[in-house]
Amino acid sequence: MRTVRHLLESKTPEVYAIGPDQPVLEAIKLMAEKRIGALLVIQGGRLVGIVSERDYARKVVLQGRASSDTPVRDIMSSDVVRVGLSDTTAHCMQLVTDKRIRHLPVVDGDAVLGVVSIGDLVKAVIEDQQVEIDQLQRYIAS
Repeated sequence: MRTVRHLLESKTPEVYAIGPDQPVLEAIKLMAEKRIGALLVIQGGRLVGIVSERDYARKVVLQGRASSDTPVRDIMSSDVVRVGLSDTTAHCMQLVTDKRIRHLPVVDGDAVLGVVSIGDLVKAVIEDQQVEIDQLQRYIAS
């Protein structure tokens, strides 16, 4: 079974983050520019939260707040679900399903190593299933 370490090896190593005091508008601009759905919120080198397009929609747009005047800290999720390099894709899939989230920061102690998205997990599961199907077909054919 694949681990988070394997998933990160196949991704670009960049981690996109923003500070908690930055305006939400800057977070949305960065997400749009990088074509991503969430940013880690880092302060003093530590992960303090995560902010997503969903947070923006629910906590800024629906509440009539101004994106340029609202700091990221006011809309971020601070109780961040994290995973480590040795966690399996199955465990990560269970987390995103149970917690109804789409992004899992990968940490080692206080160091942020990357982010695994639900898309990364689905892709890995599909690839693993294809390998298993191919092996079973070869076994049946022999």
